[in-house]
Amino acid sequence: MRCKRLGIGAALAAGTLAAGLALAPGAAAVAPQTATIVADCGLYGGGEATLTATQSGTSATITVTSSEITAPLALAEDSIASTLTLTKASGGTTAFTGTENPAMAAGDGVTVGPLNGTVAAGDSLEAFGGSLQMVLFGITVTCAADGPQSPGPFVFE
Repeated sequence: MRCKRLGIGAALAAGTLAAGLALAPGAAAVAPQTATIVADCGLYGGGEATLTATQSGTSATITVTSSEITAPLALAEDSIASTLTLTKASGGTTAFTGTENPAMAAGDGVTVGPLNGTVAAGDSLEAFGGSLQMVLFGITVTCAADGPQSPGPFVFE
């Protein structure tokens, strides 16, 4: 009889734990998680780029990748200081900054990030009207979106 009671008690404890986890608040999410833009980087070219966003509470990251925007020279890992500025639907801007990038050979597609920023619940952020600034060897390259990002702005929870 003791084994049955222990089994029932363990089952009740497991059920209570599962119910508690189901009611626990989940990690905040951003939608969409990826968006694309066509960027113009002036003398440095341009092309399609993908922005990938993540969110954990008020902290968010965005990584920018492009096979069409290419490295002009070989670049060491974590050698690009980047600032991605997105426009807020409510007015103003939000900046995502960082110095993370993989090593790249001349002609490789550019990847920067994750770039870190702070968001609030309900923030709707769009690349169009903002910019991506990358500092390489002391030279600032500024890219701007030619139009709205697709499928739409990042909306943070």
